[in-house]
Amino acid sequence: MAWSEKREGKKGVSYRIFVSDGIGDDGKQIIRRMTWKPDPGMTKKQEEKALQRVMADFETKITQGYQIDNSMTFAEYAEYVLDLKERTGKKPRTLDRYRELMERINAAIGHKKLVELRPQHLNLFYKNLGEEGIRLGTERGTIKIDGAAWLSENHCSRSELARRSHVAVSTVSSFLNGNTVMLAKAAAISKAMGKRPEEVFTVTRDDTPLASKTVLEYHRLISTILAQAEKELLIPYNPADKATPPKAPHKEPDYYQPEEVDKILDKLDAAPIKWRTITYLLIDTGCRRAEVAGLKWEDCDLESGIIKIRRNLLYSTKRGIYEGTTKNDKVRALHIAPETIELLKKHRETQEELRKANGDRWVDSGFVFTRENGDHMHPDSITDWLNKFSIADDLPHIHPHAFRHTAASTMLANGVDLVTAAGELGHNPETTATYYAHIINEAKARAESQRAAVFKRRKESVDSEKES
Repeated sequence: MAWSEKREGKKGVSYRIFVSDGIGDDGKQIIRRMTWKPDPGMTKKQEEKALQRVMADFETKITQGYQIDNSMTFAEYAEYVLDLKERTGKKPRTLDRYRELMERINAAIGHKKLVELRPQHLNLFYKNLGEEGIRLGTERGTIKIDGAAWLSENHCSRSELARRSHVAVSTVSSFLNGNTVMLAKAAAISKAMGKRPEEVFTVTRDDTPLASKTVLEYHRLISTILAQAEKELLIPYNPADKATPPKAPHKEPDYYQPEEVDKILDKLDAAPIKWRTITYLLIDTGCRRAEVAGLKWEDCDLESGIIKIRRNLLYSTKRGIYEGTTKNDKVRALHIAPETIELLKKHRETQEELRKANGDRWVDSGFVFTRENGDHMHPDSITDWLNKFSIADDLPHIHPHAFRHTAASTMLANGVDLVTAAGELGHNPETTATYYAHIINEAKARAESQRAAVFKRRKESVDSEKES
């Protein structure tokens, strides 16, 4: 049985609605309550009818088991869900991204009560995300002086400038190479140079709308949070299921043609052994950049030619560089080509020379690819080097993930079955089938053509006999 209590105050009329929810373990009656405020302009009769509907609806939900707390905001509940995800083993990098997304989500809908959130609120939020000028912290700095000349004149290395400015070496290199970096990073580098910001870089701002793919990230996180609320019977349905987020445009994966791979391999002959070996591994295995950076010597059996992919080496602004599990938490063993094995052996010899030269300064990290002192490398440095390598040698833009797509495309195009290809890549077969559907369809078309050739050959043979 539901009952109500009328309240009149400075903000107008409201009602507190109560419903009995049985007897608790302490023998006392459990009372559930909510507050309802009638719409402005309602007549007394309309208000009474609306109140009766709200009371009946509230009582039904309590009877069905919904533990409705209409004072809890979306932001409060979201924090609870993220803590729950962390306790149940969600990957740190994913949680970092969730908390990054929550800043904008909370600004838009965090103040709203969980039970009052509707699909319309979410649709308005998604519309806003697609407008110009929505990007946060988009002011960036682009160097306007000759960075290489400054380093030479001041007898300063990039690593030393990074140390002085407390900025990653990869960021310093990117900045000095003319790429835009975050404004705070550019300012820190300028200060370390002993110059005013306006002497070193120009400021630009990105006012372009967020991509549909990014808007969908927000939608999926909101949906995850509300799905947990629905599961815990805090809300009767998930509003995100009834919202209308944008559709992400389908993008074909980038991969290199065989002649492009040949050209890259030709140019690699003159590259330092460390970077040549990294690139060969990327081409040979289709591994993720973080998996190659996370490879340790204990994972490499160079006699049998098998390496085991056990971990990722990752970076986040909050955690710095850290070790994480593979994306699907599984270890996979891969056979590598003889050429890659030989490079790994040569690289190990070079690393041993570095270890001897460093003496006590050597960090015995166990990683295959390290800095000059043996410590782990920054995973971003692989992308940075490949970018510089492609520019210097007039190659197509090289991104580590494109080698992954190339490996997948090559396997599928040459008849490797879907399950095997997915296992080699560390995917599940469904992901591989979806992402590389066009290549699979091309392979099927070739197979159909080969089958059809049976009839063509027979017809040609019959026609030949008739002629003779």
